[in-house]
Amino acid sequence: MSPDTHELPPGVVARLASGGGGEQAVRHLVAAQEGKHRLLILGVVHWARDSGHPQAKAADQAYDLLAEIESAAPDAVRRVVRHPAVGAWARQTLRGLRRGSDADPARLGSLAAAAAVLAGVACWTEVPGGTVMLPTLGRLTGPPGDLVDLRVHQDGTLETAGSPVVLDALHRLSFGDAAFLLDDLDPFRWDRDKVTEGRLSQAERDQWQRCLTGAWRMLTEHHWTIAEECRAAITVLTPIKGPAKGMDSASSRDRFGTIALSVPPDARWLASTLAHEIQHAKLGALLDVVDLTLPDDRLYYAPWRPDPRPLAGLIQGAYAYLGVAGFWRRQRAHERDLRPHIEFAHWRDAAHTVTEVMLAGESLTEQGRPFVTAMRDTLAPWLDEPVPAAALAAARAEAAAHREAWKLRNPDFRE
Repeated sequence: MSPDTHELPPGVVARLASGGGGEQAVRHLVAAQEGKHRLLILGVVHWARDSGHPQAKAADQAYDLLAEIESAAPDAVRRVVRHPAVGAWARQTLRGLRRGSDADPARLGSLAAAAAVLAGVACWTEVPGGTVMLPTLGRLTGPPGDLVDLRVHQDGTLETAGSPVVLDALHRLSFGDAAFLLDDLDPFRWDRDKVTEGRLSQAERDQWQRCLTGAWRMLTEHHWTIAEECRAAITVLTPIKGPAKGMDSASSRDRFGTIALSVPPDARWLASTLAHEIQHAKLGALLDVVDLTLPDDRLYYAPWRPDPRPLAGLIQGAYAYLGVAGFWRRQRAHERDLRPHIEFAHWRDAAHTVTEVMLAGESLTEQGRPFVTAMRDTLAPWLDEPVPAAALAAARAEAAAHREAWKLRNPDFRE
C-alpha cells in the first residue's frame, strides 16, 4: 500500500472559490485526503519501528497485509483508508509515538481486517486486546491482552483467539441514491466530551432517517450541486450533544468526510446544515493543499460567532455562509414564509462584508487573494436581488442584535 500525493488540476481552486465546485472538484479533494491518510498511516509504521515500540512488528505485518489486499481489491482498501476516523486515529497515534506517550500502532490490524471483510478475503492479523473497531463496519469485543489474534474468514465471519465473535455493526442511513454511516461507536469518531453516550435508540434512528430522507429530497430537487458534493465527500454523520437551546453541527479537518450533528429537528434544518458543513469540509481539505492566509495575530469580528476570530477562522466562516446564503437564495423560491428571505438577506450581507474586510488587509497569500475575490464576486450581485421589505428589516435587526450582544460579550475588543 504505497503513499500517495495529489495535486489539484488547474481550475479546481477557482471553481471552489466561487462557492461551489461540484462533484468533480470535490472528488479531487477526496483523493488529496486519501493521500494524507496514507502518509499518516505510513508515518505510524515507521515511527513505531524506529522507536522500538512493542507493537511495531504487528503494525508492519498489518501494513503488508493491507498492501496484499489492495492488490486484489483496491476499492476495499480505499474505502477503509478514506474513512474519517482512520485519519483521526492515525494522526493521534503518530503524535503519541513522537511524544513517547500512549499509542496503539497495532490498531492498523483492524484496518486490514475491515478491508478483508469488505473484499471477501481470508486473513489473519494481530490487534490490541479488548474492544476493537473495524473502520466502516462496526465494533467487536475480544479477549483482553496486549495483542490478540484476529482471523477473518472469506465469508466475513470473525474469530479472536480461536473463538467466534459477532460484530456490533454501525448503523446505515439510506436515502435515494446515497447513504451515510451513522457512527455512534468509533472511539475516534469525534471529541469524546462532545459525542452522545451509548448507542442511538430505534426511535432516535428513525428521527434521523426521516429528517435525512426529507433533506436529501430537498437538496436533489432544488440544490443539486450541494447534493453532488455531499455524495462525493461525506460518508459519516456523527451524533453529538446539542446545546441547551437550538441545534449544533461541526466539521473537522482531522475527520474529512464526517459531519457531526445534534439531533436534527426537521428536514429543512438538516438540509441547510449540510449546505453549511460541506463548505467547511471543502475548505478544510483545500487548506491541506493550498495556503490562503499568512500569519496574522489580529482578531476580527465575525457576524456568526460570539467571540473574536483569527483570520483563518474568518475565511472559514465566510466560505461557509457563502454556501448558506446560496442555499436560502434558491430555497426561497420554494417556500411561502419569510424565513428563507430573512436568512438569505442576513448571510449574503454578512459574508460579503467579511470578504471586504479580508481583502482590505495584507494577510492573504497569492492564492488567497484571488480566492477571496472570487467569493466576493459571487456575493456582490446577490446584494442587489430584491427581498421583501419585512424580511430585509428582520435580517438587519438580527444582524444588529448580534453585533450589540457581541460588543457586550467582548467589551475589551478594539477593531
